[in-house]
Amino acid sequence: MPLELLLVLVVGGIAGITLMMHLAGKSRVRTLTPESARSEWLRHVPDDDIIDVTVAHDGHSALIRTPAGNGLVWSFGADTVARHLLDFDWMDHPDGLEVFFHEFGTPKVLVRLDEFERQHWQHLLEPA
Repeated sequence: MPLELLLVLVVGGIAGITLMMHLAGKSRVRTLTPESARSEWLRHVPDDDIIDVTVAHDGHSALIRTPAGNGLVWSFGADTVARHLLDFDWMDHPDGLEVFFHEFGTPKVLVRLDEFERQHWQHLLEPA
């Protein structure tokens, strides 16, 4: 098979699969509710007991309170990521809060919050 034809088939196949995934709704960003944030947290950290769930108004992130401390779950495309907030820093950002994890695999995440939410989340993130 000529290389040119093989290249066209590969590029066309990848484009076709991408289009099918988009049309099937698999490219939408996951929206969290308190129940789905709770279940997503337990999917990532199954042994935790959840005390409280605070979901951001945009529905793309949630602050989870557990007896071991706070955690953050956020949308990452159609999936979610969850991390305990054990070794982290946060900084104000014009769109909300930027959380910096001291971890190579998850360097930072931007949590989009309005002004009311920002104050509430800052209060929840402060050490006890």
